Amino acid sequence: MNYSQRYHELNAQFQLGTNTHLTESDIDIRFYSFKSLPLSAKDEKVIANPADETISENLAFVYPIFVPQKTKKSTNAILLMHGLNERNWSKYLTWAEYLCEKTGKPVILFPIAFHMNRSPIAWSNPRALQPLMDFRRKLNGDDRTLSFANVALSERISEKPIRFYSSGRQSMFDLTQLFTEIKSGMHLLFAENTQIDIFAYSIGAFLSQITVMTNPENLFTDSKLFMFCGGGIFSSMSGESRSIMDKPAFSRLLNYYMTDFATEAAEKSVHDKGFESFLSMISPEQNQTEREGFFKRLGNKVSGISLVKDYVIPYEGVVKALGTECAKKCIRLLDFNFPYTHENPFPIGDKQNTKDVDASFKSIFSNASHFLA
Repeated sequence: MNYSQRYHELNAQFQLGTNTHLTESDIDIRFYSFKSLPLSAKDEKVIANPADETISENLAFVYPIFVPQKTKKSTNAILLMHGLNERNWSKYLTWAEYLCEKTGKPVILFPIAFHMNRSPIAWSNPRALQPLMDFRRKLNGDDRTLSFANVALSERISEKPIRFYSSGRQSMFDLTQLFTEIKSGMHLLFAENTQIDIFAYSIGAFLSQITVMTNPENLFTDSKLFMFCGGGIFSSMSGESRSIMDKPAFSRLLNYYMTDFATEAAEKSVHDKGFESFLSMISPEQNQTEREGFFKRLGNKVSGISLVKDYVIPYEGVVKALGTECAKKCIRLLDFNFPYTHENPFPIGDKQNTKDVDASFKSIFSNASHFLA
């Protein structure tokens, strides 16, 4: 497999909202509609900003599923969870195709709240973002971590860091709704009591850990979880990146959750299992015994791969989250012999390292496919 070539081929064929049969493949992409309820409809106290509740793109959207051709009703599914501050599915098309092909299971690409096609187009439009760029440059000086790619999220987090939690809450409600629809047999593609496992990357792994720990309505009891470049404790993460958020925004985010969140949340948050699960993933000492015990009890239902040069969600943070024993047993620490980053683990168009990139991609996703098969 030529990873770069297939990346470009799939992106040329993928059109949001348009069902497609992939060339040179026995896989179809089918789109399904989803309606999300605003947090206020769930009796949620923490509303980051009332205006967020009116963003129509976040409440009604479509999501793609990679489906083995001729599938009518499946009894298995893989949920693929993406990373922070992403606006399109480009990076994940090759990932989803490989998982679908090797496991024979449909792969669901579900967007986190206010991400992908759940965000206004203006958040990705340089012309529309120029005034905000000028504002943050004036406010923070010559910050080299600022970019058109991260300016919208940087401003939203700087303004209201509680958005990180509230959007996660909404996403967990959405996953509960999705799993309920699938497992009850109401989804057009899936049979009743379908087994749903999870492939989670980056912040998608953080959300998945919290959701599996919370286990709303016992929907996630049997789910296996594979984490790639994810699984770390929040305090060990570093979100400073031209692809994620600028330095002032991440400093604000980190400071808020390490010092202010627990106190403010005592008055404003719903103190349920979801809140406690989130809180336990903020710092190593918070609910450490319960958190590490939970991941240890998952046993062979959790696995993953961390990368040596991943500085956004480093392996040491994964150890702090899962505990030394569980991390050593379940998570492999690997390195590639070509330049890569957390945000771009498989560089596209690097002709000098094409064979190494292809081999590394196959190694990672063969491992994931075997675990999720």
